[in-house]
Amino acid sequence: MAGCPGVSPSCRPRAPPGPARAADTGGCSPAGPPGRRQHVAAAAPPPGSKGRGGGVACRQHWHREWAEPGGRGRTAGAMRRRGEQGGGARARDGDGDGAGDSARAEGKADAGRRQRGWLACCPRLRTLLLHLLLIYISVPFLIRLFPVLLTKFVYLNFLAFPFFVDFRRPELLLNNTINLYLTTEPDVTVGIWHTVPSSRADEAQGKDQRWYEEALANAHPIIIYLHGNGGTRAASHRVQFLKMMGAAGFHILALDYRGYGDSSGYPTESGFTTDVLALYDWAKARSGNNSILFWGHSLGTGIATNAARKLQEERGVQVDAVVLESSYPSIREAAAHIPISKIYRQFPGFEYFILDSLALGNMFFCNDENVKVLTCPLLILHAEDDAVLPLHLAHKLFETARSTYKDKTKVKFITFPKKLGLGHDYISFNPELPALVKDFLNSQ
Repeated sequence: MAGCPGVSPSCRPRAPPGPARAADTGGCSPAGPPGRRQHVAAAAPPPGSKGRGGGVACRQHWHREWAEPGGRGRTAGAMRRRGEQGGGARARDGDGDGAGDSARAEGKADAGRRQRGWLACCPRLRTLLLHLLLIYISVPFLIRLFPVLLTKFVYLNFLAFPFFVDFRRPELLLNNTINLYLTTEPDVTVGIWHTVPSSRADEAQGKDQRWYEEALANAHPIIIYLHGNGGTRAASHRVQFLKMMGAAGFHILALDYRGYGDSSGYPTESGFTTDVLALYDWAKARSGNNSILFWGHSLGTGIATNAARKLQEERGVQVDAVVLESSYPSIREAAAHIPISKIYRQFPGFEYFILDSLALGNMFFCNDENVKVLTCPLLILHAEDDAVLPLHLAHKLFETARSTYKDKTKVKFITFPKKLGLGHDYISFNPELPALVKDFLNSQ
């Protein structure tokens, strides 16, 4: 009944159809005291009961369910126990959730600290990358403005390896070898190692420079060895060349150009040519009719053809042979293919800023133009696995020479298979090299 608070809906009597009765003991008297109303509410009849009997039935039903053992009292106790257990379980779940929330919060805090650490590094990283980008962009402009900077990269004469070498004592590295110095022009003196053929090694023990000079007149060909950029005449692969060709019966004169090793002066292309021609004149004055050939390696190939061309054009003298090991058509083409130039090949204006600047720095080393003039025997050697100067550069030079030489037999191209692993510097380690060179010279 809506007007009786506290009465269970299940115990509310249903009114019979028709007019309501004036007196109903199962009803709720609004005039009665509060206690009575509560009693009547508690004794309200169960659903389906009618009239006064419904009230008695309701009270009996109440006594059965709440007073009898196993009735609603026990059910209520069970409900309370289940509630307590549920509460405990919920409490435990709450503890688990709290622990999970705490772990998640700690994880977020760690992530936040890591993020803050990364963000703290980002400004420095961005600054570093910006500096590298500025250097990358500025180098081509600096080279164009100051081409002399490019000579440092081309000549690499400041890399004087191997270090701590006593050039005055070549016997520490080589047998039957002496050190000497030659003044090629005022204020320029170059260091030279002279190795005599191994057949005279015993005789050469303890001999002075005069004996070595006189030995040049013996019937042995003379190689003026012109090494590549970087390092000195004491580099391991150059020492190996002197050993091998000395054992094959050659005199070898290996010089460090001006600015290299213990030689004075500053490196320039024209200066290199002057040094070589001065050494050629010195050797020719002491060798009689013995043949003299220029052997150039890498950068030295350009020096060899420059000297041979100048000797032929200005003096009308033809060198007996030119051997080019690991060569290229011109320094411009070489610079476009060497590995270090890869970082700028995609740079806008690479040719203008880098390659054209070689000419501004007076660096040409035009092997291709030189061989068009030469008439002396020309031997080109190249390894297939040369990673510094690709094989196709040497092949291009060979085709140029062969197309211009009237006597095609004077030009020969020998390649060394990749499986030998000779690369750019180690053709001189091939034991067949002396025989190949001798066969070529004897065929001329």
